[in-house]
Amino acid sequence: MHTAAQVLVALVALIHIYFLVLEMFLWDTDRGRKAFGTAPEFSRESATLAANQGLYNGFMAAGLVWSLLASDPVSYQAQIFFLGCLVVAGVYGAVTVSRKILFVQAVPSALALGAVLLAG
Repeated sequence: MHTAAQVLVALVALIHIYFLVLEMFLWDTDRGRKAFGTAPEFSRESATLAANQGLYNGFMAAGLVWSLLASDPVSYQAQIFFLGCLVVAGVYGAVTVSRKILFVQAVPSALALGAVLLAG
């Protein structure tokens, strides 16, 4: 179970690295607009805000990668903290922005968190 939990944590980290790239570097491109369903004018005007959000996603990914490299008890505690933050942020985003966020952020993070708790 420990290995499965670590694989899920790594996958969540990779998802958030992808979000970083989309929000910081591809936001005002056809790929970024398609991913987020935005119009060119909106993506141009909100690029700085999206980059800030991408940076947040990068910090979440960095925390998860750190948790995979650290030894216990720090590894376990960091995984619970960062995955918990992502679940809360995903639920909030689903309620306030788009239901899609529940499935692309909160659910994978919750599954990983559940696996970490079961493995612990």
